[in-house]
Amino acid sequence: MENTNTSDVRLAVLIDADNVPPRNVRGMMEEIARYGTPTIKRIYGDFTKPNLAQWKNRLLDYAISPIQQFSYTTGKNATDSAMIIDAMDILYTDRIDGFVLVSSDSDFTKLATRLRESGKTVYGFGEMKTPNAFIAACDRFIYLEIIDQHTDEDEQEKEKAEEKKQTARLKTTVKKDSEKKVEPAKKPAMGKDERGIRKVDRELTKLINSSIRDVEDENGWAFLGEVGNLIVKKQPSFDPRNYGYDKLTTLVKAMGKYHIEMRDTGNPNVKHVYLKIKSR
Repeated sequence: MENTNTSDVRLAVLIDADNVPPRNVRGMMEEIARYGTPTIKRIYGDFTKPNLAQWKNRLLDYAISPIQQFSYTTGKNATDSAMIIDAMDILYTDRIDGFVLVSSDSDFTKLATRLRESGKTVYGFGEMKTPNAFIAACDRFIYLEIIDQHTDEDEQEKEKAEEKKQTARLKTTVKKDSEKKVEPAKKPAMGKDERGIRKVDRELTKLINSSIRDVEDENGWAFLGEVGNLIVKKQPSFDPRNYGYDKLTTLVKAMGKYHIEMRDTGNPNVKHVYLKIKSR
């Protein structure tokens, strides 16, 4: 859903507290505001659990309504069912243009698919560990780690300080286990650095090139805006920030594989970017 006036786009934001960290809520809400106005904001979880205490301190600041869901059975996640039921109720009772599903859980794959079948746009937010099935089911998927890297440093420090305080409180309520296994440090995923930034590789080049060929004119030039929209449709998780660049324009310039041309639009403050594959 590409709407030139995002203030007219009404979004329902549903957050799975069990499967996403509470850090950088401000950055996440600012990112959501780029796509529309979040008129419904709900978060689901068992807030009697100490591990969700960090979420409780952030809800009032962003007017997010908590939906308490008790865990009736050990090992079963009752939060998923409550969130799915609410999403379907909203689909049929509220005038909503799209949904924002915040989770790293693949259990919401079918929900995302069903919402899109009803003509709603679905934005997914989650960690880089999110299964590809859920990512592919969304119109667009944004990694929380990427948002973290583009948030004001002072705000990040505040979030980290608060997280440390909460962690210290949790430690006082949990009995120390001397025999607990120490997990080895996680190595960066293939093709990523320690911050999760991906390397520009052959697959990215193929994705951009194929998208250019799909929308190019008879001279091989393609409007970058159309190329970007098509790339996201082909790969919902695509974001220039995944590769360390704020904009698609700066990414393609840095790749050095394309001719770049700035064209006038009649508005002196606005120029359209066109690109062409150099190998031709």
